[in-house]
Amino acid sequence: MWSRRLAPGVLLLPLAFLVFRDAPAGIVPPAPAAVGPAAPRGLPQPVIVSRASWHADEGLVKEVPRYTGAAKAVFVHHTGHSNGYDCADAPELIRGVQADHVRSEGWDDIGYNFVVDRCGTIYEGRAGGVARPVRGAHTKGFNADTVGIAALGSFGAGTTVPKALADGIAKVAAWKLRPGTDPRGTVELVSTNDESLYDKGETARLHVISGHRDSYGTRCPGEVLYALLPVLRDKVAALRAKTGRQIATARLRPTL
Repeated sequence: MWSRRLAPGVLLLPLAFLVFRDAPAGIVPPAPAAVGPAAPRGLPQPVIVSRASWHADEGLVKEVPRYTGAAKAVFVHHTGHSNGYDCADAPELIRGVQADHVRSEGWDDIGYNFVVDRCGTIYEGRAGGVARPVRGAHTKGFNADTVGIAALGSFGAGTTVPKALADGIAKVAAWKLRPGTDPRGTVELVSTNDESLYDKGETARLHVISGHRDSYGTRCPGEVLYALLPVLRDKVAALRAKTGRQIATARLRPTL
């Protein structure tokens, strides 16, 4: 969920619960390029709007990207924006999130790895390469080996989640989860921070696709989006199964 301070010109609903990242380990001057471990081979990459295309302010970035292992889990968030925005304005809203995360919260970049708008458009969030396992700043205590995907909007009681938005989250989740992972299963993750719902060093058993509230004291991603998570898990599982069948079929085709 987005922070309590608002960027000028951005329309937000009042927020009572915030997203916090693990405490920064110090400021490192940004490097011209980042090199991390190669992404695992698997599903084809969905269409993703790059940071350059949404005009991320690279001058705000305070640290070089850090990399972890391939994603064992996905954490779903919402940003807290009003849901009536025009999708053409999504880049401006995301720039506001980045500015708030850095200037107001003191973080090194936007915390989410990906943001999906109500039209289903997927945006690159945190810098470091969409195909690489970038360590995010989205779920305090559980940023290692996970991916944070934020729905652009607010999904508390009385709202609805657009199908296109849910489909966008499912596409990027299916692509980013490491091979062999069951999206409908659970995973054990070790907390790295005492400020989560789990003490530092404590092992938490969480859904492979979890909501932010599963590991931190927050209502994020809102009651309605949280209630939709079982449907999202099924969507992700279906996408991965379909692609697996296509790959198997392609391998069995005779070469001419």
